[in-house]
Amino acid sequence: MIWTSSTRNCNINHKCQTTIKPNIVAHVYLRSQLILPVFGSFLNRFLSCCQVFVGVATMESKKALSEQERLELAARLDKDLDAFISSLEKRRYTEGWPEDRWEEEMAKHPFFMKKSPEPGEKLSPLMEGLAQLKYDPEENTEQELADTYKEDGKFYMQHRKFRLAVMSYTEALRYKVGDASYKATLYNNRSAANYMLHNYRSSLQDAQKAVDLKSDYDKARWRAAQCASALDRFELCVELCDTILQRDPTNGQAIELRKSCLSRKSAKQRNERKEARQEREKEDQWNRTVAELRKRSVKFEERNALEDERKLKPRLAPLEDFTVSCDKDGILYWPVVFCYPEFQTTDFQQQLSEDTTMISVLEQLFEEALDCDRQGLYRPNKVNVYYENRILGFAYLVDTKKTIKQILTEKTFVVYQGTLTFYIVVKGSEQEQAFVNQTRIPVKIEY
Repeated sequence: MIWTSSTRNCNINHKCQTTIKPNIVAHVYLRSQLILPVFGSFLNRFLSCCQVFVGVATMESKKALSEQERLELAARLDKDLDAFISSLEKRRYTEGWPEDRWEEEMAKHPFFMKKSPEPGEKLSPLMEGLAQLKYDPEENTEQELADTYKEDGKFYMQHRKFRLAVMSYTEALRYKVGDASYKATLYNNRSAANYMLHNYRSSLQDAQKAVDLKSDYDKARWRAAQCASALDRFELCVELCDTILQRDPTNGQAIELRKSCLSRKSAKQRNERKEARQEREKEDQWNRTVAELRKRSVKFEERNALEDERKLKPRLAPLEDFTVSCDKDGILYWPVVFCYPEFQTTDFQQQLSEDTTMISVLEQLFEEALDCDRQGLYRPNKVNVYYENRILGFAYLVDTKKTIKQILTEKTFVVYQGTLTFYIVVKGSEQEQAFVNQTRIPVKIEY
């Protein structure tokens, strides 16, 4: 059977159409709806031919089909349709999403994406195509591109993606389009994004550009005042607040910000004066300390130690903030470390007065027994105190009746790294003998 007609070439009148029973067409239509998504245009043509066949047969017979004839026709159409479907090429559909990662592929589709791509992220071909349509200079005018980036910036601001908003407004400003008001809006919007990122300097610059382009832009002027306050540029902040109050004397926010700036300015000036005074006092103290050290001829391992304060800075963590100092009465205070060779532990004195005797120091140290001294041997009258001369390579016994000042005047005492170091051992013990007799290699120092 060959059908050469189509629905476009048939002229079936209303009377003929009414003779076609609904159940036949409905039956064919239902079958088509189940198959249509797979076979597309093939079934459209086939169904059209079926309708023509029924119409032509009705016109030729000029009489209604009986129920039996209708059933036979429907069966014949089913048979021909099945034969047509069977004659089509059978192949597996390979262009869809794979079953094991369809969710991942769907997430890349622009219609189903749950988040926008990050900058630098590789785009899917479909997303890349849409982006080219949206941002392609050959497809859009400069004004359209500027508007597109402006809308992108607005979207990112609403979703608190402020860095992307800055990038979008920057792209929009690249195009020399729009009037001064349009550009002022872009600068103000970028200022807002930078402000949310705490980039107050950039935000202030953009806000000032917006005000230059649009002198009555109070929104941009207010943000400039906020940025100036955050940057401690108090004079500029007060000036901007005064301009705002000239236009709106009842602006409570501007009044409060102006008052806050003036108060903080006074506090800053007060702190600067205090810091300057402390710096002068520190310098005076250092000069007094150097003068006293020179006067007493205190010896240091480091070359020109009194010319560089850093050379007198202790290296040990508990003492590093306590450099030797001199009070107004000319008394020196030293950072001191006491070592226990037997236990390999240490004690520290951060500011020990030079007028203190060594026996007084020992009494203070052993006021409570050492945790590691289980036999209770470390007592002021049962220990000896030594210091080392690294240049000569010898250990020297300390007279505990002497003051720190007197010990420093000994010819063999040399200060190392701005710290006084003493070693405490039990009198007559093996540890004392081992400490005194150990081999020390003299340190060679070039002056």
